Order: sequence, then C-alpha cells, then structure tokens
Amino acid sequence: MPDAPMAPLILASASPRRRDLLARDGYEFTVVPADVVEISPPELTPAELTLYNARLKARAVAEAHPESLVLGVDTVVAFGGEVFGKPRDMDEALTMVTRMSGRVHEVWSGGWLARGTEESGFTEVTRVRFRALAEPELRAYLARIGPLDKAGGYAAQDDRGELIAHVEGCFDNVVGLPMKMLAKALKKFGS
Repeated sequence: MPDAPMAPLILASASPRRRDLLARDGYEFTVVPADVVEISPPELTPAELTLYNARLKARAVAEAHPESLVLGVDTVVAFGGEVFGKPRDMDEALTMVTRMSGRVHEVWSGGWLARGTEESGFTEVTRVRFRALAEPELRAYLARIGPLDKAGGYAAQDDRGELIAHVEGCFDNVVGLPMKMLAKALKKFGS
C-alpha cells in the first residue's frame, strides 16, 4: 500500500488483472488504455521487449496527461528461446500451453513510469513450472479461463492448482504486474 498521497496515477492498460492488483494494494488510479501498436522484434530480449512496450504505452498516455504519473506495463512468456505474447486464437493458446506442459518457462514484465520529463523503468522475471497435462485437460483448462488476452495463454490468478506446479519469484508478476517492484519504482517519484 502506498505510504503517502501521490500524484494522480494512471494505468495505461486495459488489463483487468492489473487493475485488480493495484486496487488490492490500495492504490487510487484511473485507467486510460494506451492506443499503441506493441512491437515484438526477435533481436530484443524479453526484458528489452517488455520495457520497450511499457515505455511506449506510458509515454503515449503521459503526453495527454502531463500532470499525472502514468504506468505502462507489458508482460510476455519466454520459453525455449521464443517469446509468447497473447495467443491469436484457441489453437495458438493450445500450442503454447502444450509446449510448456511439464516444463519451466519465464514470465517477464516491464514497467515504465512517466510524469512530465521524469521517467523510470523496471523489469521482473519469474520462473514457472507447469504440471504435465494431456491435451483434453489442457483444452478444458483453456475453455474455462479464456486465454486470448493472456500472455502465454494461461491465467495464474484463476489456476486453482490445475496447470501451475511451482512459482519461483513474484507471483503477482505472473498475473501481470510485479507489485513489490512497482512500490520501489514509485518511491523514485516521491510516491
């Protein structure tokens, strides 16, 4: 929970999971989704990619709201030298979770804070091990959680122990926003 009042905080994301995490920790904020096209060039590392897209989102919203502190966030899943964003369709979601079944992957989030000319970024990585599940179990899981707006095609916050066997690091990061890292970053802005 924030220690002191801060400048108006704007979340430059339409993610309901990020909204829930901020509300859970007592932050007062408004939501202004950034209207930007995210990039995914293969030469960027997952950390660079998430930080770039988070900065893109924060700057786009901060231009219209210079008096506010704007938070942009991006999250991807890294597995086997590939980066998984949000799946295009159910077939791609099934491919993603099938490939990661019984194995370990990394969840990377980049966050960017912008207010006027002040800017600061942060990244977080969490390692996640999936249980080994058969295709019918994976299909039932995907049908239940609606994977199309979730990096890697799965929902940590709705898992119920079905898919995730172990999380090493920040669980909030797997949901979509590393809250402890955010709290540290906000202190740089006197918030």
